[in-house]
Amino acid sequence: MKIPELKTKHLLSIADLSKEEIIKIFNFAVKLKKDIKRGRKHKYLSGKTLGMIFEKSSTRTRVSFETGIFQLGGHALFLDSSDIQIGRGETIADTAKVLSRYVDGIMIRTFSHSNVEELAANADIPVINGLSDRTHPCQALADLFTIYERVNDLTKVKLFYIGDGNNVANSLILGASILGMNISAACPEIYSPDKEVLDKAAQFSLYSGAKINITPDIDKAAQGADFIYTDVWVSMGQEKELKKKKKILAKYKISVNTVEKCAPGCLVMHCLPAHRGEEIDSEIMDSDRSLILEQAENRLHVQKAVMCALMR
Repeated sequence: MKIPELKTKHLLSIADLSKEEIIKIFNFAVKLKKDIKRGRKHKYLSGKTLGMIFEKSSTRTRVSFETGIFQLGGHALFLDSSDIQIGRGETIADTAKVLSRYVDGIMIRTFSHSNVEELAANADIPVINGLSDRTHPCQALADLFTIYERVNDLTKVKLFYIGDGNNVANSLILGASILGMNISAACPEIYSPDKEVLDKAAQFSLYSGAKINITPDIDKAAQGADFIYTDVWVSMGQEKELKKKKKILAKYKISVNTVEKCAPGCLVMHCLPAHRGEEIDSEIMDSDRSLILEQAENRLHVQKAVMCALMR
């Protein structure tokens, strides 16, 4: 199977990809996943180096990217923002230009999405968004891939997101609208997904046929859902909003009662880390319905496919 060819140089948002490109990434990830479990090694990125800039701490992002490029024959460099000159006032543009002379790709996990855009605008090498305040494309690709493994035809299922309309929600909505998958999101109006994202998703859905429903009504959003998804209510950098968000989002959680509002056999998803008892109850998280650990594993396989496509 060939490495997927992409029109985009960077992955800043899942909206950078077409439906055909996403499916190619998924199919290549299937191959990589099967091969690594069978002990078959690939050196698609032999001799390549990925510079990983972290302004936000991480478990899954760091380990999956670092392990992934190692399995592909390459090497990762962990660059904490406090340890490099970007943390001392060097511009993002200068950092991008310098790193372009040293490494073959950059992954950045940061706060402001504008940092990702500026890095990409000044880099001669691929830039991958490992998370920003607006989007989380790698997570959404892994999540949609997890569904794809089960149903293959994403146009025949409905995903229900509940909770804070954050960067993960934004990326899932964009991805679903590109792929033609129906998606609903139950969020308080004050924490609704990004309006610009919703406008873009509405445009994508005109071509894909996806049905998008954003509402504060949990019962309406849950109706007929095959998958239910949530994320933490308070992201890093929002700690001052903790009390306010917990109060407003108190009923927007995944419990036995919430799952029962969905279609029979509905499966449960969460991108982790989870605050058990807040946005999701432990009895649901640890149940047979949970796909959560598979989502976490699939970050590795999908990101390997993305790195191959962008850094080959």
